[in-house]
Amino acid sequence: MEFLDYPVLKFIWWLLLGVLLIGFAIMDGQDMGVGALLPFVGRNDNERRVIINTVGPHWDGNQVWFITGGGAIFAAWPYAYATAFSGFYWAMMAVLWALFFRPVGFDYRSKINNPLWRSSWDWLLFVGSFVPPLIFGVAFGNLLLGVPFHFDDDLRSFYTGSFWGLLNPFSLLCGVVSAAMIIFHGAIYLALRTEDVVKKRALHASTIALIVVVVTFSLAGLWINFGIKGYSMVAGSYLPAAAPDPLHKQVVTATGAWMQNYQQYPLLLVIPVLAYLGFILAWLLAKNGKAFAAFWSSALGLAGVIATAGVAMFPFIMPSNTDLRSSLTVWDASSSEFTLKVMLVAAVIFVPIVLFYTSWCYRVMRGKVTSEHIRRNDHSAY
Repeated sequence: MEFLDYPVLKFIWWLLLGVLLIGFAIMDGQDMGVGALLPFVGRNDNERRVIINTVGPHWDGNQVWFITGGGAIFAAWPYAYATAFSGFYWAMMAVLWALFFRPVGFDYRSKINNPLWRSSWDWLLFVGSFVPPLIFGVAFGNLLLGVPFHFDDDLRSFYTGSFWGLLNPFSLLCGVVSAAMIIFHGAIYLALRTEDVVKKRALHASTIALIVVVVTFSLAGLWINFGIKGYSMVAGSYLPAAAPDPLHKQVVTATGAWMQNYQQYPLLLVIPVLAYLGFILAWLLAKNGKAFAAFWSSALGLAGVIATAGVAMFPFIMPSNTDLRSSLTVWDASSSEFTLKVMLVAAVIFVPIVLFYTSWCYRVMRGKVTSEHIRRNDHSAY
């Protein structure tokens, strides 16, 4: 593994983190999108049970992508993990508390045959499914704006912002992009797994979500290019192969700086194009009854949106707007070379196993979920 020098390992783990985020958006995103649509697409108890049981067998397994992503950040970029999870503490707590409603809601929702009981859990499942992607988008918007933190000479991080400061107009717009694309993905998944009126309403919801995604994603792109200051490192002020030291560099800001990677490598512009094409093609395929192909096209759209933001920020992971040199990058916030090598070996071994097992589960439990299925399995279905 001599060809895997320290800078290459850092770059590989940046790519792997992107893969984990995309995997989370595709797999757990479909569950959250379905949960966010639950009170609107399902008009009666039986329809809502159909919707819940499309994700019932898989939602907890898909949650692993979220846990793995957090673990990867902790192991690969400890500075970023410590700074983000302390600075975004209340935002992460809001996500955590919203997620609490999901396991309890899935397991207890149908335990009592009472309309008020079941309706209450339906709305709590909505909260647990809608709030996390919204907050994740808000958090990513704040990363693009820069986060108010700095390091002292002992490399202790200090966050100087507040929870309410995170709720600025640009970050809220990013939150809408995130929530809308997850809802669209969930609607496409419902079109794949349901029939009749539920499928029809899901397709209608996908139309609304598509419009919101395209409009807000476009607005966010224009805002990034013309309305906010991006970050860039001064050449020669950092060494990609150096040991972690966030303060050993010079950073400058300028309007439109987040676009410099696209300007330097124009071929990268295919990534945001794929985001648009993925979502639009998914909608067209779903409308023409090709829901399976539509699902993977929607997955391509999700990957395009996440990759668009990631490429724009590279090599920054968490910029600072109060002390520019404290900004965390791929090159100066990573773990040791030995740690990255050990983690890479583990990832090469276990990620394919997880993908194989997940694919096998979906194959075994494939097929439509219908009202008749719910009636036949009233005591075992969610």
